[in-house]
Amino acid sequence: MPSSPALVSLGEPMIEFNRPRDVDGRTWLQGFGGDTSNAAIAAARQGASAGYLSSLGEDWMGQAFLDLWRTEGVDAAHVRRHPTAPTGVYFVTHGESGHRFDFLRKGSAASLMEARDLPVDYIAGARILHLSAISQAISAPARRTCEAAIDAARHAGARVSYDTNLRLRLWDIDDARRTIEATVARCEILLPSLDDSRELTGLREADAIVDHYLARGPSLVALKMGAEGALIATRDERLAIGQHPVEAIDATGAGDTFDGAFLARLLAGDDPFAAGRYANVAAALKTRGYGAVAPIPRAAEVRAEMARA
Repeated sequence: MPSSPALVSLGEPMIEFNRPRDVDGRTWLQGFGGDTSNAAIAAARQGASAGYLSSLGEDWMGQAFLDLWRTEGVDAAHVRRHPTAPTGVYFVTHGESGHRFDFLRKGSAASLMEARDLPVDYIAGARILHLSAISQAISAPARRTCEAAIDAARHAGARVSYDTNLRLRLWDIDDARRTIEATVARCEILLPSLDDSRELTGLREADAIVDHYLARGPSLVALKMGAEGALIATRDERLAIGQHPVEAIDATGAGDTFDGAFLARLLAGDDPFAAGRYANVAAALKTRGYGAVAPIPRAAEVRAEMARA
């Protein structure tokens, strides 16, 4: 049995087809996505040891993910293969209002994950377990799997990291609010976005949102605010980090890159504010290319960019 990496992520990986703006409508770039997989890859590219838990189809897409994680140094020893269910797929198109997602994920292998199949010792051996609301929303069995993973991490003293990534195509807002609020209370590191938090809490201002979440259990909140940067907060201190300017062409996966880079720097010993500054630059650099994974920067590139800033 392999030893546990410092960061273990759980969720649904998805094959990505991304249509660039400057090509004809019949040309698609095949890439990779899935928020927690993106975060694991981003963490690995910053030098963290990372692993992934999920279920893939017995199809070329599932094999492509195994090959990707092997190349990226993300441990996939406990990823299962489903004999009949497919690996999920999504499509990204771009317009004046930003990027749009369309999904083919109903009945995916990841949505059929079962809590009984979790490698509890592997989770317990990690320092951080990372998951998202998407991991919970894809199905009832997946939600139970997430709950069992959180139980295992908390029982072992590992920190739980949670992204409130809201997809209202997957569940209604009331169900989302109930589940997300309950999970927020069980995590130590919370990684919400401003837009999702406004929808979930009814609050508008960043500081009020951070106060709302800190009062519910997490000791650290990193609120991702897109073009406005990020707000990093503990119960004693907070820091607003401004936007890092780049020529952005595709924001797909930028928040996931922030998550992975932020967690990697925490694992490396950075304080939350140094980790936030680093992750803010990493997320900005990711937007310079198409796709969720291919443009994720590596540590040397982030460091060089921070030195120029």
